[in-house]
Amino acid sequence: MQAVGGECVFASEKDPFARATYECNFKKHSPSIFPDNFNDDITKVDPSSIPDFDLLCAGFPCQPFSQAGHKRGFLDTKGSGRGSLFFDIARIIKEKRPRAYFLENVRGIINHDDGKTFRTIRRVLEEELGYSFYMNVAKASDHGLPQLRPRAFIIGFRDEGLFRTFSPPPKSPLRLTMSDVWEGECSREVGFTLRVGGRGSGLHDRRNWDCYLVDGEKRILMPPQGKRMQGFPDSFEMPVSNTQAMKQLGNSVAVDAVQAYAVQLISYMNELSSTRRAS
Repeated sequence: MQAVGGECVFASEKDPFARATYECNFKKHSPSIFPDNFNDDITKVDPSSIPDFDLLCAGFPCQPFSQAGHKRGFLDTKGSGRGSLFFDIARIIKEKRPRAYFLENVRGIINHDDGKTFRTIRRVLEEELGYSFYMNVAKASDHGLPQLRPRAFIIGFRDEGLFRTFSPPPKSPLRLTMSDVWEGECSREVGFTLRVGGRGSGLHDRRNWDCYLVDGEKRILMPPQGKRMQGFPDSFEMPVSNTQAMKQLGNSVAVDAVQAYAVQLISYMNELSSTRRAS
């Protein structure tokens, strides 16, 4: 988001190892959020204490919304033990009323819990919060990166009215292949989707995602290769163990895919503002 002109005013991350990586890389770019606006538990944040902002970006765990799925408002889930972090996102949107939101999740969220989860998310964002709702499954390989990594991108706008013409960005060719990632001749042009856990299955195991044939030899994916597959520059620092670094990379968004959507999203936000001024 910063690469396309954004300025971060608040961030939240609970995992101490991910916090270390975040601060190591972003403190120099966004010093104003440290320490007071670098939160460690979003469930305990008073939304009114968050600085005003235009765009909320978030990912959240995919969990059953058992109570909310029975036509209960999202505020009813607070303290019930049955909600998820999505409802903390909803609390913040309700209080701060940003111009837009950009949410990311695994593709499986669409059919999770027989579709109840996705229907609840949409109902809360559209009916309870009054935002528009767009969903698209984006593949990292459609935006320049050498892994499939399909992810559900959910985007919406506050004052869209009847305009409603937002569309996903066009696809782009690969800007690097797995041979570029490995700096050697790799047997695959597009790699396996980075995951969390399940390492070491072996080259010919159907569950394999981290073993590659490079220059005729078996190679195991490590953080330098994982960073390139996710679109991070080689200069991106990960001051944690290789195990923690691979976990973070497996949990990360694909940078190029997010940036492509961010450009489209910001352009559309500006278009909406121009339309409102003209009317």
